[in-house]
Amino acid sequence: MFRGVKRAEVKQLMSQGAQLVEVLPPGDYDWLHIPGAVNLPLKELAKRAPAALDPSQPVIVYCHEFT
Repeated sequence: MFRGVKRAEVKQLMSQGAQLVEVLPPGDYDWLHIPGAVNLPLKELAKRAPAALDPSQPVIVYCHEFT
């Protein structure tokens, strides 16, 4: 299921064990990411997610928006 969430809900979900995934390339992740997020670049997400994520917990995927 995919849906948007607001900051307060992200915090609540993370306190309940949700996993936060940043999908930017590693250099961008190093520059700016939300604390607690793991880096699974979008191009590698399908390949790396099964080993990196707990399927019994919700996953929040985000990408920092550059403006």
